[in-house]
Amino acid sequence: MTIAIIGAGLTGASAAAELREQGYDGDIVLVGAEPHAPYERPPLSKDILLGKGTAADAAAKDEGWYADNGVELITGTRVTALDTAARTFEVDGRTISYDDLLIATGATSRHLPMADESGVPVAYLRTVEESEELKQHLGGSLLIVGAGWIGLEVASAARAAGGAVTVVESAPLPLVGAIGEDMARVFADLHREHGVDLHLDTSLTTLEQDEGGTRAVLSDGTEVRPDLVLVAIGAVPDTALAEAAGLEVDHGILVDARLRTSDPHVYAAGDVAHHDHPELGRLRVEHWDTAIKQGQHAARSMLGGEEPYARQPYFFTDQYDLGMEYVGHLGREGYDEIVVRGDHASRVLNAVMISDGTVVAAMHTNDWDATDHLRAWLGRDATDRLRDTSVALADTFEG
Repeated sequence: MTIAIIGAGLTGASAAAELREQGYDGDIVLVGAEPHAPYERPPLSKDILLGKGTAADAAAKDEGWYADNGVELITGTRVTALDTAARTFEVDGRTISYDDLLIATGATSRHLPMADESGVPVAYLRTVEESEELKQHLGGSLLIVGAGWIGLEVASAARAAGGAVTVVESAPLPLVGAIGEDMARVFADLHREHGVDLHLDTSLTTLEQDEGGTRAVLSDGTEVRPDLVLVAIGAVPDTALAEAAGLEVDHGILVDARLRTSDPHVYAAGDVAHHDHPELGRLRVEHWDTAIKQGQHAARSMLGGEEPYARQPYFFTDQYDLGMEYVGHLGREGYDEIVVRGDHASRVLNAVMISDGTVVAAMHTNDWDATDHLRAWLGRDATDRLRDTSVALADTFEG
């Protein structure tokens, strides 16, 4: 029996490891487009930029793990064709047959045509090479388009390196879609206090090269002269192979609760998977924890597991002296009530977000004992005790 994995990122590596953990002794083929063994992406905008880690530190597995565990690792090449009827794919001049297949092709940076066509120095951040190149420019003048997780983490690293940073964001607050207005203000205040020139409700209207170098004009009239422009406006799932093979695709590869695609022998997980979550409905999650956990779950499903993937999303960020962990999912409806313990001044706080009386998401900043308690509240009806901020979070559970 052969199980093939297309996409040698963290999801693919996690799936391969789980197959062996579960006792699968058949062939495993793991194919990746990048010229590296699988690695974790969070360090690209954190430790590597801050000089606290290297690309080698980001490796998903030790160098010899794949050979030691009988995993054929093929890197630096793309699968050129997938035939789901014949259960074969083409890669590097070979035709490889599979019994079951996992697609874990991830996502690519969303590009900004205005920037790409401007002729000015433009960067994106998705790969080790891009991170190492960006690190060389952090001490200069940086314009960041997009105040999402990548944009803000790079802003933090650049300020630590002594760089001048301007961030432009079209939304009224950074991260507002992910964490809501109340907590988004924490991050807006954080970056402004650290000297970031943050322009919200603002767009980039002009980007050009003139005799003075790069000239950028924002919709609020501000003119910026950056050495480099970083575009950090999100990611696009890499569905090209799946689409060409006739799999159902809609904002990602459509998978059922077990992570199976429209073909019963093909699964998808990680950034590329648009998952039918049993509690949250359709969603696609681009975070480290989901890459690991969905990779592991897909492996178990391919071995006959019937359990749905029901884990709630989790993500984290480190910016300046602030660390944050978040669990749950707000969705388009957001929340109609928020309960905050702690205070904004010290930024040691936790928050529980409630919709129609049910806890849908929660997060903390610098409150490291809170995570397990916050996760335990997900999906529960909020109580008066939870809402009473004079009661410690750990003591809010009744019975």
